[in-house]
Parts: sequence; structure tokens; C-alpha cells
Amino acid sequence: MKTEASMGLRALAIAVMSGIILLVPLTGIALADPASPSPASDPAESSIITIGDSVMLGARWVLEKDGIEVVDAVKNRQAAAGSGLLKKRGPNLPMNVVVHLGTNGIFTADDCRAMIAAAGPTRRVFFLTLAVPRPWEAKNNTVIRNCVSANPGRAFVIDWNASVAQHPKWVYSDGTHLRPVGAKGYSRMIEQAVAAAS
Repeated sequence: MKTEASMGLRALAIAVMSGIILLVPLTGIALADPASPSPASDPAESSIITIGDSVMLGARWVLEKDGIEVVDAVKNRQAAAGSGLLKKRGPNLPMNVVVHLGTNGIFTADDCRAMIAAAGPTRRVFFLTLAVPRPWEAKNNTVIRNCVSANPGRAFVIDWNASVAQHPKWVYSDGTHLRPVGAKGYSRMIEQAVAAAS
């Protein structure tokens, strides 16, 4: 037969053990090192930098609001300028580089390879296909897709051309430049592509 004292000790032991069990997770939360983010929240993994032309310039306000840094997006930029812009940033480039060039003229395989090389071996480079009703659109998009296929794990396609075909109201009547709703879709596509590759 259990004495009152032994039953009291047993109840105290259970209470103490319960207290310890409750304290462990609380202590773990309080003592977590804020300087050591988990891989999923590592800013270096998810940080994005972009270079582009007037199409990207039209989305700048949304990109910046969404936390995407726009290095340089200006009117009439040619694809050949891309590698030089990346070289200027050198080791300060983040993990993810997004390129939207080729709207204003020819995008060559050499341009593509030079941008991947300038980004460096540890970075991912995302190329948006083009939605521009000009003679060079199809050829440039083929070059982009072929270049990405030749650089698996380092280069990725964001199929902007297909998105504009599905959402024609995303662009103005020129078939190229972004309406506000298109700018939002543009930014969302970039974020989703980077997240999928991370």
C-alpha cells in the first residue's frame, strides 16, 4: 500500500518532469542563434539581382517592392551589354542573376555564354524569353533555350513569351511593354522560378 508521502513524491516527480519537458522547447527557442539562419531562409540563397531593358524597367516598381534588386534596366539596351554589367559587380553578385535582354536586337549564343561566365561558377542565371513582335523574337528565344540546355544547373529559362501569350492584357498594344498587371505577373514569375531552382 502506497503511503501518502510516496504518492506525493511521485506527483512531484511527474510535475518536475513535466516542467523540464516544457522548459526544453522554450529554452531551445530562446537560445537559438539568430546569426545562423536555416538554409531555407538564407538570404544569400534567395537574393536576386536583375539586369534588363525597357521591359524590366516597366516592372521596376514591383520588383523593388518585392525585394528584388534591379541592378540596371534601361531603354534600348542590347544583349551584348549584359556580361559587362555582371563583371562590374564581380564577387558582389548574389546567388541568383536574372537577365531580360534581347528585346532591342539580336541575342547571340556568345552573349549568353559570356553572361553565364561573368556571373561565375557558383551562381544561377535566369534568362527570360522575349515577347517582342519583331523578326528577331523567335531566333533570340531559341538561342536562350539552347544556351540554357547547354548549361544545366547553372542557367534557367523563365518563359515570359509563353506567359504573355496566355495573358495578352499583361502588355500594352505594342505587345512588349508591361501594363501594371503585367508588371506584377512578371515579378511573381521571377520569384517562383528562383524559388523552384533553390
